[in-house]
Amino acid sequence: MLKSALLDSLGSHQHLKGFTVCVNLVFISWRLCNFVIFPLQYKFIVDGDWRHDEHQPFVSGIYGTVNTVLLAREADYVSTILSPQMPSGSSMDVDNEAFQRLVKVSDGTLHEALPTTSQADLEVSRQRLTVFLSTRTGYELLPESGKVIALDVDLPVKQAFHILHEQGIPVAPLWDFCKGQFIGVLSALDFILIMRELGNHGSNLTEEELETHTISAWKEAKLYLNRQTNEHGGALPGLIQAGPDESLKDVASKILQNGVAMVPIIHSSSEDGSCAQLLYLASLSDLYFRHSSASLPILQLPICAIPLGTWVPKIGEPNRRPLAMLRPSSSLNAALSLLVQAQVSSIPIVDDNDSLLDVYSRSDITALAKDNVYKHINLEEMTIHQALQLGQEPYPHGFSSQRCYMCLRSDPLHKVMERLAKPGVRRLVIVEAGSKRVEGIISLSDIFNFLLG
Repeated sequence: MLKSALLDSLGSHQHLKGFTVCVNLVFISWRLCNFVIFPLQYKFIVDGDWRHDEHQPFVSGIYGTVNTVLLAREADYVSTILSPQMPSGSSMDVDNEAFQRLVKVSDGTLHEALPTTSQADLEVSRQRLTVFLSTRTGYELLPESGKVIALDVDLPVKQAFHILHEQGIPVAPLWDFCKGQFIGVLSALDFILIMRELGNHGSNLTEEELETHTISAWKEAKLYLNRQTNEHGGALPGLIQAGPDESLKDVASKILQNGVAMVPIIHSSSEDGSCAQLLYLASLSDLYFRHSSASLPILQLPICAIPLGTWVPKIGEPNRRPLAMLRPSSSLNAALSLLVQAQVSSIPIVDDNDSLLDVYSRSDITALAKDNVYKHINLEEMTIHQALQLGQEPYPHGFSSQRCYMCLRSDPLHKVMERLAKPGVRRLVIVEAGSKRVEGIISLSDIFNFLLG
């Protein structure tokens, strides 16, 4: 009778404003407090696309499907079903805790209250973070053991290209033997500019010259290109570095103010920078604020309630910067151009429904060094899908390495920060649960810019 009543209430088929909507119903019996209640799991199919109600609590199934939850009896609190892990062969991952919800039932309806914070709480959070970072130094970032790779400026660009790919690093400091000091860095962005220059028929740089073209010569060519494309272009900024005695707040500020991914921690015994020792490459993930979420009120808020990240503009929203996305069939040249022109470090790759398939990042350009692929490709002819396949390394049992890290708009900030602090995780793509439709993207630089004010 209960099932019949719910079916009559919801309807197995509904027509809403011209859309054909079907309801998929799943009944699971729970026994609480000596009586049986029926949590109803359901979703709608709108013009062939399965959707859940994002304004109601939901649970995920074994294959990543997401259903809205509705209970037929009133109770105080009911825990949701824990969803199993996604198949390990997937290149994408959503923290399964994001799908766990505490459901409050009242008068037959479900409500999921979102926490709020005051301006005072925000200031308290910022002040505590500032104190934490100001009282710690770069020395605390140094690992007990590890390696740091630096490149000689007289090294051919081709060799540098291969080194970054083989070592799996996106950036390396540059050492000038004649000056006896570090003078800059070589990054994945340099290789993007080089590949675009090689693809330019009017370029002065040829593939043959790339064999002997040194890093130093490329830096000079880069300065020339910068002056051509920017009438106010002058000398490129020098090396952004930090000393081991500098506070972590100063390290964070240098990263944020200069828009760089990493800052070398360099110790020098002389004022002119000679006799320099490269100790570490610091990134924002090293500065993760490992305090409990209770100590910072702002960390308990869902990211959708905080002005963080870049979001897909909603209809009618003015002056919102669009989120750059591409299809897997788009050309590699389109991706490289977008990375440079939009000044972003990664681009979500989506299907025709804007559901996340993969991410193309600046560092993916180094995959073209594998087997000298860059010599044999046309940037306009190679698709993003083909370029991403080059970077996939074989793993046991046929699984591929995880590339896409995702979160939900309802995830609390401290959970997002925990995931971003993991090695290799530089950003999270915000997706709609179930459909994985891209809603935005968030990085540690977004979070630190906000928390440091």
